[in-house]
Amino acid sequence: MIVGDLVAKFLKATKVDTVFAIISVHNIPIMDGIAREGGINVVMTRGEMGASHMADGFARIAGNLGVLITSTGPGAANAVSGLLEASFAGTPLLHITGQVPSQYLERDTGTTHGVKDQLGMMQSVCKTAYRVRTAQEAWGVLTRAAQEAMTAPQGPVSVEIPIDIQKTLCDEPQIDDVEHLLNLVQTPAPAPAPAAFSRLVDMVSQAKRPMLWVGNGGIDCGDVLKEFLDLGFGMVSSWSARGIVPEDHPMTLGAFNGSGSKEIEDFYGTVDLMIVVGSRLRGQETIDQSVKLPARRIQIDLDPAAEGRSYSSELFVQGDSRATLLALLEEIKGRIQIDEQFATEFSDLKSRAREKYKKTLGPYKDFAQALRAATPKDSLWVRDITVANSTWGHRLYEMYTPRSAAHPVGAGIGQGLPLAIGAAFASKGRDTVLLSGDAGFMLNVCELWTAKQENLNLLMVVMNDSGYGVIKHMQDAAYGGRRVYGDLEAPNFEQLAKCVDAHYECVTTADGFAQAVRNAVSLSGLRLVEVDMRAIGEAPAYYPYAKLEP
Repeated sequence: MIVGDLVAKFLKATKVDTVFAIISVHNIPIMDGIAREGGINVVMTRGEMGASHMADGFARIAGNLGVLITSTGPGAANAVSGLLEASFAGTPLLHITGQVPSQYLERDTGTTHGVKDQLGMMQSVCKTAYRVRTAQEAWGVLTRAAQEAMTAPQGPVSVEIPIDIQKTLCDEPQIDDVEHLLNLVQTPAPAPAPAAFSRLVDMVSQAKRPMLWVGNGGIDCGDVLKEFLDLGFGMVSSWSARGIVPEDHPMTLGAFNGSGSKEIEDFYGTVDLMIVVGSRLRGQETIDQSVKLPARRIQIDLDPAAEGRSYSSELFVQGDSRATLLALLEEIKGRIQIDEQFATEFSDLKSRAREKYKKTLGPYKDFAQALRAATPKDSLWVRDITVANSTWGHRLYEMYTPRSAAHPVGAGIGQGLPLAIGAAFASKGRDTVLLSGDAGFMLNVCELWTAKQENLNLLMVVMNDSGYGVIKHMQDAAYGGRRVYGDLEAPNFEQLAKCVDAHYECVTTADGFAQAVRNAVSLSGLRLVEVDMRAIGEAPAYYPYAKLEP
């Protein structure tokens, strides 16, 4: 068989059932092999940027390896945006790209799609990158790449295969036992060092007002975390860890984790121990680590490089989040004595902070509640970078199940639509809801036709203020209100919706939002709800571009 066919057999052996791809001159043998192998759904996207974000969104929701296939040179470069975002998000993603014939590699001969250093370009945005240099090593390189992508800390890995290698004959692999391929983690997660675990138990056992801050590294710990909350612990999550514990639980603040709320920061001052589980405590969420977390902190993380990366901690415990939490739970049961008033105070804080924050949102104060009431509890929640997301999308729209939310962790605009399309392919019948701004929506608007061709169920809520709202808030706060280069001409969204046979609703009053989304949710297929912010009013600035309420 040829290497192009081997790639198809490798994907099939690893139970990959969906890939996002654009066929091109330097990957035809791979794509032809996939077509003849069968059993793999190829999503034909309109651009490599969209394809890369779709593969990312798919992998986040599915909890499995995402696969992206591109051409070389310009095609691979177009995918950089999504690969970079997958690195930010820690998404296990395998990128397979073509390459020019081996004889022209790195010779600058002007061959079609040839670039100076494609491998270096991929290495700059991925966890690592490989080149297949001979047909005989293709299977091993692909296996190594998939293992690296799935090994914590997870991330994207790129493999380039020159077109002549794709066409070269090789031995057909013997796939009698694929367990080593299906279980792609190279090594078992390390157990905490005994001394560190013993100190962890002692510190937690003595806490009277403990809280957990849980990141994406705790994505599979929901049942264990619920037991901690039942003991009386409080909890917040990162924006990437939505719904690990249902956010209507009285002892979790969800992702309303402090920035923009004086009440929450003040409450942190009364917490005598915070346990940070699998989270980077990212600068975007903590305003570059300026949010005042509880003074005493413990960090649990599988990656030893996480120690002290953002906030310092009194104790760092390297270990698998779930295994460490399970062992800790068994040790502290019957030993920890939590302040009897803590649960009541925590629940009161949650209600008070949310209500006070809502009042800062002007005419949009009830949008999160209205949309949440209209959508199924298990629906997917995908957001782009927009003022609406940075205010109520992150903080007030509740999530109830893990692996149900995605947003641009690296804060790149325009990634929401393709992330949502990828998520929809992994939804297993659940509804997918997208929240976007008009500017971000247009950046990858060509992928609407991918969604149409694939007959997806996707509800798109577009907040249209005809410009870059958050940039204007920055200019108000730091540049004397000089709003320059931020106004954009928005398209006619009704006509755009007609082009892809999408149901369309236009919201021109704040009170009309709830009915519009109820109408859209009752339907299937593509649905676009435009919120005309020019008619309703400008979204108020949010912290740090507006001061905290006293």
